[in-house]
Amino acid sequence: MYIPQIHNFPSFDLIKLLSTCFGKPTVDTRVCILIDLPDLKEMVDLKFLNSDDFKVQTHAVDKFYNPLGGKLGKEFNVSKVDLFAFKTTYGSNLDPDDEALDATGNLFSLEKDIYPNYQIILAITDYSLTAPLTAQSKIHGFRGATLHGLNDIILNSGLSVDYNEISKQAEVFRKVLTRAESFDLTFETSHGQYFLRIDCEKQEAQKSHGLCPPGKPDVANLPAGEVYFVPVGADGSFPFRYADGTLAEMIVEEGKITCAKILSGDEEKVEMRNRQLSEDPATGIIGELGFGTQLLPFSGKDIQDEKIFGTCHVATGRSDHLGGNLTPDLFNSKMNASHDDILYAPPKTPEINVASVKICKDGCTHEIFSNYEPSPWLLDQISSEYPIEKLGAVTV
Repeated sequence: MYIPQIHNFPSFDLIKLLSTCFGKPTVDTRVCILIDLPDLKEMVDLKFLNSDDFKVQTHAVDKFYNPLGGKLGKEFNVSKVDLFAFKTTYGSNLDPDDEALDATGNLFSLEKDIYPNYQIILAITDYSLTAPLTAQSKIHGFRGATLHGLNDIILNSGLSVDYNEISKQAEVFRKVLTRAESFDLTFETSHGQYFLRIDCEKQEAQKSHGLCPPGKPDVANLPAGEVYFVPVGADGSFPFRYADGTLAEMIVEEGKITCAKILSGDEEKVEMRNRQLSEDPATGIIGELGFGTQLLPFSGKDIQDEKIFGTCHVATGRSDHLGGNLTPDLFNSKMNASHDDILYAPPKTPEINVASVKICKDGCTHEIFSNYEPSPWLLDQISSEYPIEKLGAVTV
């Protein structure tokens, strides 16, 4: 078994993180922090800080907003830092309502007052804002990062690594996988075995590596450390685990889920998915295949756990933020225009084993992962350019 122990992460250093990801500004910089709240009244006088229900938003204030408003802000050349809340979307990567509120109760427009007026925007939220914020960055020219689901484990591991090193390591992995014709994924559950082929047609692999250098509007997803593709097709099936443990088989034809079949658990949940697929077929389109590249502890939040080396994820829905062509207007309902990652990792999907992941490239097929562990072939490909003991930029 390969996976080495993970330890000795440095302490969270906000200025180091921002300076690495964005470059240290040489001019005064306006920074905005966005949070989501189910009731915007909780934003007035920062009432949400008095509740244990808003731990992510509290981290946004304690670890980012307050420090940037003080001495650390001056160190990063912050001329202004503001905090705004928008209403919770209750879905991954859904476009938010335009209304935002500050702590004094003043109303603002995201589109008119916020996106055009800040150089760096950090979205520290319960639900991912990566797709909408990426689209807005291209329009308004800002840079930013999404840190949804932030918790103590993420602060002290995934946000404490050196992203210059993570970028180098992700690039090595990217070059191994890029221009693949397809990937074959084999899943196992107590109900049987499932096979999914994802076609990539020799496209260039992309990487999420946490760096947003000056001069190019972009949004990083933090923690970063991932190599991904926007599939051009997919066929077969794969098991899906609902939060309550219900298992279903997702049937995939011509690049999209066409129906779900109950394996065990709550049949109504599976029927709800089938109704959604019937009413809005775009929700079943396979929009991403991703592989983690870091050695990190499991945090219980997909934003970090999908970046762990050995895990993989398939996503459905919106793909425009990844370079795909599935935009919100192609869904029958705005509330369905999400990008939903389906992560496979032992703590997240204990009933499902990813028995094998194989890459077909240059006419050859190689296994790259087996039972969540990297294959000897993959380790050999990586170690030829990057020291295996440094994988994940941690001490092993």
